[in-house]
Amino acid sequence: MLASSIDGRLAPPGCSAAQFGGRGDRRALEEALAAADGVLVGAETIRRHGTSCLIQQPDLLAGRHDAGLPPQPPVVVASRSGWLPPTLPFFHQPLSRWLLCPTQPTCGPGRGFVRVLRGEADQAGLVSLGAAGLQRLVVLGGARLAASLLAADLIDAIQLTICPRLFGGEGLWLPPGPSLPALSHWQALAPRSLGAGETLLVWQRPNRSAG
Repeated sequence: MLASSIDGRLAPPGCSAAQFGGRGDRRALEEALAAADGVLVGAETIRRHGTSCLIQQPDLLAGRHDAGLPPQPPVVVASRSGWLPPTLPFFHQPLSRWLLCPTQPTCGPGRGFVRVLRGEADQAGLVSLGAAGLQRLVVLGGARLAASLLAADLIDAIQLTICPRLFGGEGLWLPPGPSLPALSHWQALAPRSLGAGETLLVWQRPNRSAG
């Protein structure tokens, strides 16, 4: 799930991290988080933003409580090195932190993460997360992680908020890289107006739920 400018940028030129979605986009994001077993995010995204997204809406928090779920879904950081600056505010957020790393990480249980799984953000890694109880994942970025999962045909739905901005330059939500699959057979759901000129677009794989 991502918020993009009309020309497909995640941030203005020269800005490594941006959050320009409005209230409607934030609500749609929190709704997706509330329905998720977990969140998958790239380590570079956490390094740049410093934090992960949290559910804040009282009705969504109440819904998770009533379902016997923790207030926030676990956040799985996919990292090849396993290194994150220990001073990041991310390590003080009220959520469960997991690490998906192919090598012996420099941080793990007792060092900021409650669980460490060996592997990468590929089919085998997602199977491991599913076996650990995280079957419905929301992918929050970054662009390289989204591209790699799409190239491997491991995404069931794309949820994209188009914001009324034009930036130009670099920073596309899918960077140059491997060939991506054609999605002509996917189902496009009806656009949803989020207010303030924002529109939520969702494409989902046939016979599978959006998320």
